[in-house]
Amino acid sequence: MLPILEETMRLTVLGATGGIGGHVVRQALDRGFAVTAVVRDPARLRVTHPALETVTVPDLAATAALGPALRGSDAVLSGIGPRGRHDGPVASTATAHLLTAMRTAGVRRLVAVSAAPVGPVPDGDTFVNRRVLTPLVSAVLKQVYADLREMEQALADSDAEWTVVRPPKLVNKPLTGRYRIVVGGNVARGTTIGRADVAHAMLAALDDPATIRRPFGIAY
Repeated sequence: MLPILEETMRLTVLGATGGIGGHVVRQALDRGFAVTAVVRDPARLRVTHPALETVTVPDLAATAALGPALRGSDAVLSGIGPRGRHDGPVASTATAHLLTAMRTAGVRRLVAVSAAPVGPVPDGDTFVNRRVLTPLVSAVLKQVYADLREMEQALADSDAEWTVVRPPKLVNKPLTGRYRIVVGGNVARGTTIGRADVAHAMLAALDDPATIRRPFGIAY
């Protein structure tokens, strides 16, 4: 498991009303961080806290609108991604504009969510995963993973200190803090991970130099 941050930071969270982003906001606040939540609809952010600031940005393509959310930030955590296979390019488009806004604001650290099928099939994975499940899911969600690959390429081409988290099937369960990670690869025989634990790993990765400019797989 990745180390836990001890020092206070100011974080900007994109996708703050989503399944993973919401956990990032709550866990960061619980740990004493100052959080700026970027949302399209502030009514959907059902969190209140003295250390929480909300910035409404209806369209992430308006990079100037991201400026106030990034001002004074130490790092950005992004849970933005397509909700379904017909959403079109979401992660790649939003990340391209985010990188531009980060350069303008002088923010370099970024942790973003991708997906396990974007990475390599791990050694030791089951025959069913290698030959049946992974090819099937990759075919059905082809456009989603193409979007995420483009996002990852944009990060690799940037000068940002990025980290990409690649979870398998996401599930809703309480935070455990107990999971496996593989920096630079995927977790063998890892089929699920809770959204709360993905958020936990994203926060932990902020202070882990081994994850800078690298992806890591996560699973139970």
